[in-house]
Amino acid sequence: MPETNERELCYQCLRPKSNCYCKYIKSVDTDIKWIFLMHPKEAKRQRTGTGRLASLSLPGSEILVGVDFSDNERLNTLLQDPQYYPVLLYPSPDAWTAHKEGFKEAIGNKTLLVILVDSTWACSKKIIKLSRNLYDLPRLSFYGNYRSIFTFKHEPKEYCVSTIESCYYLIKELQTTGIAKRNADPEPLMTVFKALIQFQLSKENERITSGLPGSHAYDWKYTKLREIPTSSV
Repeated sequence: MPETNERELCYQCLRPKSNCYCKYIKSVDTDIKWIFLMHPKEAKRQRTGTGRLASLSLPGSEILVGVDFSDNERLNTLLQDPQYYPVLLYPSPDAWTAHKEGFKEAIGNKTLLVILVDSTWACSKKIIKLSRNLYDLPRLSFYGNYRSIFTFKHEPKEYCVSTIESCYYLIKELQTTGIAKRNADPEPLMTVFKALIQFQLSKENERITSGLPGSHAYDWKYTKLREIPTSSV
């Protein structure tokens, strides 16, 4: 029996065509090379995953799926390519920030290669622990403090933001020092993210109103209707 339109997938964002996010996606050309190291669990969680949406918005970005990337041929090729200055976006006491003295000079004429781990906080630690080729990479972090607007998902720490928010805030910071293209508009990243949030909150409210059980074991804890942001997307 053929699938209905409700079940057909968009092969770009991997969402059902009935609530595809592609109409919100616009190219954000930053002059930065983006690599997303996606945990297999994250690759399967297309309902709320933001790494794929971020990648679709960033020209030339790539998604690599795995847990131990030590022998990942594509990643190792990029790390050894002299045209790139690779950094791992991950907190560290000695991490670079956009405003840290010497960072722009360290990049020089190379293209900044930003590697992001797209996973839960616990799984991210595992990926970094197992992937030996990430050990000696310079770390990059934010100089600002940000709080996620991922209102239907609880992050383990206040400073934890989603993958797509990480890209957005990092672009904004790198633009201030001319490392990212100054005329690039990163707002489309937040536009598609807000569309995702609005959709998920509306579905959660429908579930609560109908009295139906949720698809996750912890859904029983959420019985109050959630306020859906009214800002246009």
